[in-house]
Amino acid sequence: MRENGRVTSATRQPETPASTVPPRLIATDLDGTLLRDDKSVSPRTVAALAAAEEAGIEVFFVTGRPARWMDVVSDHVHGHGLAICGNGAAVVDLHGGPGAHRFVKVRELARENALDAVRLLRDAAPGTVYAIEQTYGFNQEPDYPKLHMEVPDILLSAEELLGPAGPLPDEPVLKILAYHPTLDPDAFLTLARLALGDRANVTRSSPSALLEISGPGVSKASTLALCCAERGISHEQVVAFGDMPNDVEMLTWAGRSYAMGNAHPDVIAAASGRTVANNEDGVAVVIERLLAELP
Repeated sequence: MRENGRVTSATRQPETPASTVPPRLIATDLDGTLLRDDKSVSPRTVAALAAAEEAGIEVFFVTGRPARWMDVVSDHVHGHGLAICGNGAAVVDLHGGPGAHRFVKVRELARENALDAVRLLRDAAPGTVYAIEQTYGFNQEPDYPKLHMEVPDILLSAEELLGPAGPLPDEPVLKILAYHPTLDPDAFLTLARLALGDRANVTRSSPSALLEISGPGVSKASTLALCCAERGISHEQVVAFGDMPNDVEMLTWAGRSYAMGNAHPDVIAAASGRTVANNEDGVAVVIERLLAELP
């Protein structure tokens, strides 16, 4: 999940890491990566994705978005039709179309861990406000700002939302969103990781001080690794694309990885290659080159 906004200037020419292993799976982030800033998928990118699937290369959308925000790419799924949502908290079958997505795998954030995270981060960063993402619901605290494209179902404190007497106590929690009105985004991320330790996984995909808190060990990379293992695909056979800190683990894990021209500095450092910006169809540029190199 990412608001529009440049992080660094675009790179003019892709830098391609050398590899002798033919790709079997492409894993791509959406916002700031596959999608243009207007949230569209360009015709060139649509064609590149279809060509990859036609060549026998699976394409996985791997995003911080919740399942209900996947309509933007539902028309572009082929074959398996699976996407990894919520930074690895869920694997979703998109074949049902808008409003009919099916959860294939859920890696929830335990309520005890979630409550610990809320308490510890409130102590470490006074003024933090929260929203709670569940499999089907989105609830938030009254002071949480309007950052997303929807109206919350319920307005309560995070402690009430996550407590045993709270609403929807049996619906899995996928992640907590923690927002701070004044802290620097990267400083807030570092502070939260130190405060929460191994109780949860903390990352961010927004240019604002908005953190995404998932279960311990839950990330785009770890869920992608599970999906690849089920298919007999090794990390060397994966090509990944991303632009923000929530992509770092995935880019480090994949055999070949590309930071977008508009990527965060940490992403540039983690990736093995670079491509042009999302508005210049950077994912399509690389896919076209990969397909041209196939025997």
